[in-house]
Parts: sequence; structure tokens; C-alpha cells
Amino acid sequence: MIELTQIQRRQLRAAAHHLHPVVSIADNGLSEAVVKEISRALAAHELIKVKLYGIERDQRDAMLGEICAALDCAPVQHIGNVLVLWKENPDKDAPKARTGGKPLTKKQAAAAAERPRRLKRI
Repeated sequence: MIELTQIQRRQLRAAAHHLHPVVSIADNGLSEAVVKEISRALAAHELIKVKLYGIERDQRDAMLGEICAALDCAPVQHIGNVLVLWKENPDKDAPKARTGGKPLTKKQAAAAAERPRRLKRI
């Protein structure tokens, strides 16, 4: 499990405020499919909300710890029936090509860095 400082946690809580839950967990609990879906969502977004339905308070705390231990992510916030999770994605910083979403080659990235930026006219 990743440990966050108070400043990091505060910044992530502020960033998560406007997010909607991307994964829901109901009476069936934390199955392997749900863990995989949370993992996919964390890889795509880094910061996600998980909504819990019909799960008691004690079980929610245990579930949060179980998710964070299984996926090596950081618990940002647990408020009511909503969990906020964060996991850094190292591939997210790689520059993407305009078409296809593939990472740029070293030659393409160097050429893009040398080109002057064009400003949009309003």
C-alpha cells in the first residue's frame, strides 16, 4: 500500500471532488472481476471513486484495506459509501502521438520538442 503525505492527500481529494464513481460494489462483495476492473480504471485514470452499495461500515474499512493491499494503491478518502483510490501510472507521462494514441519514438519526441508551438487564434 502506498503512503501519502497530508498535502498529497489534500490535493488528491480536491481533484477527486468532481469525479463520478467508475466502479460499483454491491452485495456480492469484492470478487476477482471487480478487482480487475478497479485495476483497469486505476491504470486509465490514476484517481478513481468506487461506490459501495449495501455494505456495512466495518466491512467498508476492511474492503478498502483489502483493495489497497491487492492493487498496491493508496487510499485517499473513505467517506460514506464512496472510496477514493489513487495509483500512479508511470506510462501516463509518456508523450502520445496525435493518431492512434501510440507513444512517440525518441526521434519524433525530439523533433516535437524543437518545433515552435503554434498559438491558436481566437
